[in-house]
Amino acid sequence: MTASTPTAAGATLPRTLSLVVVFAALIAALTMAPAIPVGPLGVPITLQTLGVALTALVLGAKRGGLAVLLYVVLGLAGLPIFARFSGGLGALAAPSAGYLLAFPVAALVTGALATLVLRRSLRAKGLWLFGCALAGSFLVTHPAGILGMMINGHLSLQAAFLADLAYWPGDLVKSALAAALAVGILKAFPALAARNPSGL
Repeated sequence: MTASTPTAAGATLPRTLSLVVVFAALIAALTMAPAIPVGPLGVPITLQTLGVALTALVLGAKRGGLAVLLYVVLGLAGLPIFARFSGGLGALAAPSAGYLLAFPVAALVTGALATLVLRRSLRAKGLWLFGCALAGSFLVTHPAGILGMMINGHLSLQAAFLADLAYWPGDLVKSALAAALAVGILKAFPALAARNPSGL
């Protein structure tokens, strides 16, 4: 029993790294879809939030958070994987910076809640996962996005909040889609739903 523990731990790390890299690439690929600028600052609607939610629901808090963090770090390092094929530290000065920086934290929240759901024998798990995705989005991403528009876009709190409202319908749809996709993926790969006790 004791001798097998290092082997199991060693086998987990490559799998974890592979999942982190694959899902970071998935978020980047979804971001390549045409962005739709809205609001007074033109902060675009993208599929980034779909990728973030799906990653967190499937991988959980730690692996999902790492995958999203990797995506953000690579984009800030200069890879053109942000909206409109942009990248670099200049993104931190954009009105959308709050949303971008919130993604890893939103993944942690969504993934942690999803793990709680998956550890229980609940009916309609898709609806529960939908709620998890919404929680990450509306408790973390949207407040941070509003703050970013206030700081970098020089909007008042009221103006930033009204601008943020434009993204709510899309996030409802993307959260529902992420939950539906997650249910299918977790059924096909039940080991992902089990969640390693170490978080990896």
